[in-house]
Amino acid sequence: MKIAIVGSGYVGLVTGTCLAEVGFQIICVDVNEKKIETLKRGECPIFEPGLEAMLKANIQKGRLSFTTSLPEVINDVDVIFSAVGTPPDEDGSADLSYVLEVAHTVGRHINKHIVFATKSTVPVGTAQKVKAAVQEELDKRGVNVEFDIASNPEFLKEGDAISDFMKPDRIVVGVESERARAIMEKIYKPFVLNGHPIIFTDISSAEMIKYTANAMLATRISFMNDIANLCEAVGANVNMVRKGIGADSRIGGKFLYAGIGYGGSCFPKDVKALIHTGLENGCSLDILRAVEDINERQKSLLFKKFDNYFKGDIKGKTVAMLGLAFKPNTDDMREAPSLVLIEKLQAAGCHVKAYDPVAMEECQRRIGDAITYCTNVEETFRDADALFLVTEWAEFRVLDFDQVSALMRHPVIFDGRNIYNAEEVTKHHIDYFPIGYNA
Repeated sequence: MKIAIVGSGYVGLVTGTCLAEVGFQIICVDVNEKKIETLKRGECPIFEPGLEAMLKANIQKGRLSFTTSLPEVINDVDVIFSAVGTPPDEDGSADLSYVLEVAHTVGRHINKHIVFATKSTVPVGTAQKVKAAVQEELDKRGVNVEFDIASNPEFLKEGDAISDFMKPDRIVVGVESERARAIMEKIYKPFVLNGHPIIFTDISSAEMIKYTANAMLATRISFMNDIANLCEAVGANVNMVRKGIGADSRIGGKFLYAGIGYGGSCFPKDVKALIHTGLENGCSLDILRAVEDINERQKSLLFKKFDNYFKGDIKGKTVAMLGLAFKPNTDDMREAPSLVLIEKLQAAGCHVKAYDPVAMEECQRRIGDAITYCTNVEETFRDADALFLVTEWAEFRVLDFDQVSALMRHPVIFDGRNIYNAEEVTKHHIDYFPIGYNA
């Protein structure tokens, strides 16, 4: 079976590479000529552990190829996965222009049956718009070509995407016909040998599942961050609270860690899009509005703690920032708390020094040389007045606290991810401020 993946960003590239890994013939399509040339050389344009090695291996085996022309390959493939971007519009809705352009292109050129499967995260009703766009172009041509549509949302975690695709918890596929179901079942059969299911639904439900999953996870994060702030106020410890409620089988322990808010390409965009879909359909989704508000406030929390600690006298202070990416094992800085903190620190007249194992180039692309980029952890906190732990990279988990105490101008750590032991930190004469409890 031959498959085309349209869009060679994060989702498209992981999807195409993993499908090639199990033996399918994959053609990745993207309009960005520079990106396609990079991929043809076996160079991965995104940071994702394990992806580049798998990419090179499948290119060498002849199972993975790249092109800028979808029309040239449409009639050589059985399935087209649309994995193009759906960025948020100003009103929070998902921009479907790229998805629909792919659909129109398919309609202009198909001469045989295909399954058009939407992989991008899209609002409920998008598949029907895709179907209408394809049919519109067929009608203009005066031809009758059968095609099927499907919704196949992705559930990939940045930093662990290969494992998520190769060993999924579940695969969700929305279809309208038995023919489409059989084809999608054949594609995913190699990935469900672990016993986890392919869940077949109607198309609208499949579209809704993706948004609902991300909204639920975002809700758990914001809920625990709200509880963490209350824990500090009343003298409780959010880590103990998390363990206590996480042991309840009805709740479970995942996504209950307090911190400085979520970021990335999925949760912020999808929560906004779901709120907008609700408004369009007369549902206010008040819980999700609160989730979004809490998350935005939480991104400023380290700055507030820092400002309170120095009683407002922070102008001219130097802040060391460990971590820039929104989470470990990625260089993604979309909606990252670090950007909010940098903006607030600079507005207050502070100097920022930062180190991140992989995201500094991306940060420099976004904000230029507005901050000082350091080459290691020690250089970052040397002569700093405060240290912000922003991203919980593995190499930040064990600091030499004697060195921190000796090299910082004012030894104080504001831990945005609760990765340090308060007793261990404070015995080295370092002031320590975690999230959700008083050290």
